[in-house]
Amino acid sequence: MPDVDEIKEAKKFHIDTPQKTDGFFLKGSNSLDWGMKNRLARIFNPDSGRTVMLAIDHGYFQGPTTGLERVDINILPLVPHADTLMLTRGILRTIVPPSTSRSIVLRVSGGTSILKELSNEEIAVDIEESIRLNVCAMAVQVFIGGEYERQSIINMTRMVDLGTRYGIPTLAVTAVGKDMARDAQYFRLATRICAELGAHYVKSYYIEDGFETVTASCPVPIVMAGGKKIPELDALTMAYNAVQKGAAGVDMGRNIFQSDAPVAMIQAVRAVVHDNETPQKAFDLYNTLKHQG
Repeated sequence: MPDVDEIKEAKKFHIDTPQKTDGFFLKGSNSLDWGMKNRLARIFNPDSGRTVMLAIDHGYFQGPTTGLERVDINILPLVPHADTLMLTRGILRTIVPPSTSRSIVLRVSGGTSILKELSNEEIAVDIEESIRLNVCAMAVQVFIGGEYERQSIINMTRMVDLGTRYGIPTLAVTAVGKDMARDAQYFRLATRICAELGAHYVKSYYIEDGFETVTASCPVPIVMAGGKKIPELDALTMAYNAVQKGAAGVDMGRNIFQSDAPVAMIQAVRAVVHDNETPQKAFDLYNTLKHQG
């Protein structure tokens, strides 16, 4: 049985009643214009209201990290199973076929590598580039509590203004830098700041204690970040718990492309996100597909 403090916390954030919206299927999106809604509907599946984003943008500050050495060989087979790709313009132009029907979320912030202070970013892609590439959203890192917090927030608000002018949503990524030890209070703060300042949806990390309060207190959709590589069943369990506690999908990278069977893994993730499959059944699906492959 929950204790008194847990009951008070639940009532405080109304986590027993998911935020609902009249009209458009994504919360916080009713006042957006047609172009914005159309792009968001290409990222989020209108039937489930969720998305499976495949994050392969790590190279912009990490270089050819494990699993991304050859995007053409390792990643392109995964594309048909993703709802959207999150990547850089360099990879999009050089490797991804323009015939793809998958929506694109373009990484537009950058400026430092893992050898420097990660929060010291600027806007690295012009809005005209996003228009030329026909992207569905632009992703900006926001380092709440970081050394260059203010600059990262201004980066995001600048893209919100420019994107709104041309009907392109902005995804705010709550970057934690090298310190992954963050709690629900931190993520409530980070995601709420991003939403209050205009982000159309937010990417944030899952935490065991209080994640439902993070999604409940954020007025726009939250997509769970995959984070570091963990065992497949653990990753599926994390994805399941996240969507059951209010996340509007996942944006996984390393837990898919660093898996022993990436194609099987992304299909198992889809089963969890779109079909509410339990982690164990999704893991069974993963093993079945892995052995078939």
